[in-house]
Amino acid sequence: MKPLSLNILGLWAAALAGCVLESPDFTGKSCETAADCPEPYTCVAARPGEGRTCEVLNGPGTSNPNTGPVPTWCKDIQPILAASCVSSCHGATTIGSGRTDFRLDRYELEGGVAGAKLMAPRIHARAVTFRTMPPQKQGLPEPTEAERALIDRWASGGAPFCDD
Repeated sequence: MKPLSLNILGLWAAALAGCVLESPDFTGKSCETAADCPEPYTCVAARPGEGRTCEVLNGPGTSNPNTGPVPTWCKDIQPILAASCVSSCHGATTIGSGRTDFRLDRYELEGGVAGAKLMAPRIHARAVTFRTMPPQKQGLPEPTEAERALIDRWASGGAPFCDD
């Protein structure tokens, strides 16, 4: 009887181990070497004043930005983020996220608070690669596949501001 109960317990533990609800986000975590960051993250100095951090650079879901014109913040990306990210989480009101270190209703760094330009790698990771933003519990509209493709090309293409 004991071997049977151990087998059932082992199957139960294996089933639980395979049930992962959310993958951890390592974007922006401090690192020293590439070994400190799991795939698909890379240890780079991409955030001014923060040293080396784990960032997703051309990870899964990344397109080649040369497949068409690179979208711009003004024309393409700002409306998507306004609808899906800004209203209660990543704008003037942050009650949905509690994050006050960045705002996605701005493009540039302002008053020590990062804007969408600096957050482009994180926006890409969360909206395109991992698809964990916006979270379902917030009730915000999710970007469509076409909008996610625009975000992908924008972030991969250098996160340009506006057409000149």
